[in-house]
Amino acid sequence: MKKLLTATAATALMAGSAFADGEEVKIGVFLGFTGPIESLVAEMGPAAEFAISEVDGSGAFLGGTHVSAVRGDTTCIDAGAATAAAERLITADGVSGIVGGDCSGVTGAALANVAVPNGMVMVSPSATSPGLSHMNNEDNGLFFRTAPSDARQGVVMTEVLMDQGISEVAVTYTNNDYGKGLADAFQAAYEAAGGTVTISAPHDDGKADYSAEVASLASAGGDRLVVAGYVDQGGSGIVQAALDTGAFDTFHFPDGMIGEMLEANFGSDIDGSTGQHPSPSVELAENFTALVDGAFAATSPFAPESYDAAALIMLAMQAAGSSDPADYKGQIMNVANAPGEKINAGELAKGLEILAAGGEIDYVGASGVELVGPGEAAGNYREVVIEGGKLTTVQFR
Repeated sequence: MKKLLTATAATALMAGSAFADGEEVKIGVFLGFTGPIESLVAEMGPAAEFAISEVDGSGAFLGGTHVSAVRGDTTCIDAGAATAAAERLITADGVSGIVGGDCSGVTGAALANVAVPNGMVMVSPSATSPGLSHMNNEDNGLFFRTAPSDARQGVVMTEVLMDQGISEVAVTYTNNDYGKGLADAFQAAYEAAGGTVTISAPHDDGKADYSAEVASLASAGGDRLVVAGYVDQGGSGIVQAALDTGAFDTFHFPDGMIGEMLEANFGSDIDGSTGQHPSPSVELAENFTALVDGAFAATSPFAPESYDAAALIMLAMQAAGSSDPADYKGQIMNVANAPGEKINAGELAKGLEILAAGGEIDYVGASGVELVGPGEAAGNYREVVIEGGKLTTVQFR
């Protein structure tokens, strides 16, 4: 690790001199471009890169310094591969900040093993495990997220189900930090509200047959099956096995299951099922959709948060007058919150100009950014129901 630290220190010196010699600042886009949420990352990655291109095109970043994106693949599930990718972003690519990771386990591994020892800022758009909140005491002020913790999602899930009169559910979760953290948060909130969890059982991703898992869930029973998994992996396998056997015909889906692939995989077979995912308000969503003009699916889960994660890094650099993480990490909370002029998605140039002139901004962005506590996002949720095979918005919570 000493060798890595030395290389990173050299990178920081290079970044500091970039304003004089015209070298560009690089931002790592560290997401699971392969793996169980790659259909979501197909929208998240371009969203982060859209913000980076917007800032670069403004000519207002750090006195005209160029900024560009460099991709790194977390795989979502392989902590070793994610750690190696994070190391490459720092040493070989010389990034000055990282958007990511995405899935909670690989994010925690990269943060602890690479980012913290090397003083690198990470802003995750989608790592939601409550366990990451506890790392805030050990991350030296380097870790932030634009999506809310699953401690909050567990409460929202409870509200959605209770409002529908669903008082008894079975739960299955992907066998990792994200799945276990969300399942535990939900069970605690649901039971506190008077609900009953008949079973809470893990499932592994990558299996061809989930009939044994579904048999156990069916035996325990419940009015609905909560599937805290991944839409491109075992979560969909569980749903298919449940439909095939008639064990359950309606489901509740947290964020990792919400996406276009859910509609493509099951269509009207899951009509009546419900779910939620972090999402901006209608007004913010409409603004962001118009801004990107079809470049990617603007309302896909965590796409707005990905744009915002990249924007926060660059705005904090501008506020600090430096791309050195040691200099700008303390500015992220400042640019994200009041006081200051509100800056929406598409107004990054305006925000850069205000900061360059010594003013203050309150970054709203694409998702309604508000950071609470040590780098935690407050967050809003979009409640959905599947009707006619399509994800339909019920309300925002």
